[in-house]
Amino acid sequence: MPQHTFRLENLPYRPCVGVMVLNREGLAFIGRRINGPEHVDEHHVWQMPQGGVDAEEDVWQAALRELYEETNIRSVEKLGEIAEWLPYDLPADLIGAAWGGRYRGQTQKWYAVRFTGKDSEIDIVHPAGGHDPEFIEWRWEPIANLPKLIIPFKRLVYQRVVEEFARFAPPVG
Repeated sequence: MPQHTFRLENLPYRPCVGVMVLNREGLAFIGRRINGPEHVDEHHVWQMPQGGVDAEEDVWQAALRELYEETNIRSVEKLGEIAEWLPYDLPADLIGAAWGGRYRGQTQKWYAVRFTGKDSEIDIVHPAGGHDPEFIEWRWEPIANLPKLIIPFKRLVYQRVVEEFARFAPPVG
């Protein structure tokens, strides 16, 4: 029986958006993921809201949609965006488990927003639009801590996001 092989470099990246939600104190929203192929250990389970961009969807609108679908957050003001898309590759052993093996990783367009609502607006248990919850808990976190909380193969992207958006989050303390 022939063995099917693929070349990682021939697989495309999945287009995705990410949102750094900053509160008035300059802390970032992070959620503890429930599960999924990227859930590789108990320490690196935190991430900012993110998700796929639908075909023909405006990228900024995709960011607002994903944020709402994961957190119910609507009260935001756009602070900035990273001009280019930031890619990451999945580890080889996760490629078949994530997104049906169709992608080598994601390329992400990142936005920073200021949360202008009250914490009571955030509802990860009953996400908007009848979506299944993606997070089991959430908290506000200093942005400098974010790269060490994300799964290692996304760390370089998170480091870049923190560097780019640090101007919107003055040091806390």
